[in-house]
Amino acid sequence: MKAIFDRIVAKGKSAKLALITVANKLLKQAFAIAKSGLPYDENFDSKLA
Repeated sequence: MKAIFDRIVAKGKSAKLALITVANKLLKQAFAIAKSGLPYDENFDSKLA
């Protein structure tokens, strides 16, 4: 998450916006884990990407 935060701030966006972006990403991950019922896998590779 630190890398995402730093990348957004480096683009000239505010730290507040970067923090909101990171929070949104974490929230999406949490809901995806809850919805799928699978345990968190740190090495998961999305087939969509």
